[in-house]
Amino acid sequence: MAENETAEAGEITELKKKLQRVVENMLEEDDYGIEKTTEALKNLSSLAALKLKKPLLGLDETVLLEKCKCPISGEIMSDPVVLASGQTYDRPQIQNWLEEGNLTCPQSKQVLSNSVPIPNCLVRELISDWCKKHGIALPTPYQDINGETSTKLDRIYLHSLLEKLSSSSLSDQKEAAQELRRLTKTAPSCRAVLCEFTDAISKLLSPLSESKVEEDTDLQENLVTTVLNLSTHDGKTKRLIAETPRAITLLVESVKFGTIETRSNAAAALFSLSTLKSNKCMIGNSGAPGALLDLLREGHPSAIKDTAEAILSLCIAPVNREKFIEIRAVREIVLKIHTGILTDQLLAILALLSTHPNAITELAELDTMRRLLQIIRDSTSERTKENSVTVLYHMCSRDRTLLLMLGPEENEMRILAELADTGNPRARRKAGDIIKELHKAFPAKR
Repeated sequence: MAENETAEAGEITELKKKLQRVVENMLEEDDYGIEKTTEALKNLSSLAALKLKKPLLGLDETVLLEKCKCPISGEIMSDPVVLASGQTYDRPQIQNWLEEGNLTCPQSKQVLSNSVPIPNCLVRELISDWCKKHGIALPTPYQDINGETSTKLDRIYLHSLLEKLSSSSLSDQKEAAQELRRLTKTAPSCRAVLCEFTDAISKLLSPLSESKVEEDTDLQENLVTTVLNLSTHDGKTKRLIAETPRAITLLVESVKFGTIETRSNAAAALFSLSTLKSNKCMIGNSGAPGALLDLLREGHPSAIKDTAEAILSLCIAPVNREKFIEIRAVREIVLKIHTGILTDQLLAILALLSTHPNAITELAELDTMRRLLQIIRDSTSERTKENSVTVLYHMCSRDRTLLLMLGPEENEMRILAELADTGNPRARRKAGDIIKELHKAFPAKR
């Protein structure tokens, strides 16, 4: 608790310093523009949200509940935004107020210097946490009559953050990157708006250098994670990211270098992008197979799942299987399977790679057959059994020596015979096909 309070105090101090700098700049300039105003409002919003967090740490939660309600509607806010007055409202309520021609803050009665509602992401997070804790459904996000969850005002704010990434000040870049990461995680509307800017991805990645992508690890982590968040939006966004010059290259470099969270998120972003069929070959030709295999080999617990999913998705394209086989991915995956790590996902990859003739030699050398039979016998996962027998089928279909080796094993343990009776339809079919070939090879065993 003491550590949390110390960290919170430090964050408040830092926010106050940022707010002070912005306000001083505004006072020195006659025409300071909307960007400075939105930045000041963001800092005020963050300070207010930190104050509101205290009830979550064990203080009066009834106070938190009241603060999460819109002053206009009295209901829990679905899309909290903050005005120039520093007051937070639910977007649909305050937009109606402003569209009626009102120029003042409903609560403070202060004349507004501008009518730009800024998303209050921290308050939104507090509302989300409170609802989850109490088993209450989150309020449905507001949609206007055109079905849009964002406005021109959101675009102004997000555009200002993208422009800030081009600043010569590293602290400005890091602040903008952190805010974009938070917005793209918590607000689907912000993901949609950012994707409307044709140069958004280029500007987003502009602070990163291909030659030393991890020059500032915090900045790299926030930017890579923002790309990951955006990549989950829709197919059009996946295509936009993949076709942006340097985007795939920087993600591949971030799989190699950076914090383990950055590397894992870069792998997750490559997986997300590769779910679009047209991106698979592009990613496969970018050097991603080698980078992902190296990360898989390291076996870091927080990165291995995202890495395996990225490899599996890429291997759906036959041309990428060839690339993974050339860099001896079969060996690495079999060795990982022998350790019992992430068996389901790795066997799914192996099932795809085993369709390539060059994979069979390595599979035979690694004494894979006995391990696969053991997995079929011991596993409770239908998917795992199916992928294991699929690999066995491909091995025996391409190498009769392996089939002859399998005969005595099956005659003794009857593992495939049992799978042919109890497995899922595909597993039963594969097991049955192997048994038929065994009967042909060993007619006396019928």
